[in-house]
Amino acid sequence: MGDIELQEEEREVLLSIYEGDAAFKQLNSTTYQYKYGEDNDPRSFLLEIIWHETYPTNKPTISMETFYNKHILPKVKEKIIAHVEAEAEQWLGCAMTYTLFQSVQERLTELIEEQQASIADVSIQTAKLNLDDNNQKEESAKKQKKEQLTKSQKRRRWNKVDSKGEKPRGWDWVDIVKHLSQTGSKAEQET
Repeated sequence: MGDIELQEEEREVLLSIYEGDAAFKQLNSTTYQYKYGEDNDPRSFLLEIIWHETYPTNKPTISMETFYNKHILPKVKEKIIAHVEAEAEQWLGCAMTYTLFQSVQERLTELIEEQQASIADVSIQTAKLNLDDNNQKEESAKKQKKEQLTKSQKRRRWNKVDSKGEKPRGWDWVDIVKHLSQTGSKAEQET
């Protein structure tokens, strides 16, 4: 059997096994996702397996780069992906998607032990990681000098805008009566 026939057979088996399972999702004919944990649980994550033309002869692509996984720490993601990659090496040439999902399920507590148990812990960890980035941004902002204006320049700018900092409606309109009084009407110009 070729890779395409094996994929078709595995697709049918996966759909029959996971029929009615809300955690399993088939995005297209070659991309499958499985969600571990409950919604709003900071330890839940989504594992994505993408088949290529040469699957199952070659390993599928293992991904955790979905938006749902934004709260998962990078080292936890790496640990999960490394586990799934090692498991995939053992099953080359065989249908392995179900086996990969199940191996993660069996070792779930071990794989996510470093992940914080509450959202507060996750946000604290994220804040610590982003602290260095914020410090660098503040330093670059301090280096930029602010334009110095005189009082009259500030007053002129203030008079040109409303309370929201926008120019008032019609500020660039032409007063038609004033314009015609200066230029004259079309009938007067012809005579």
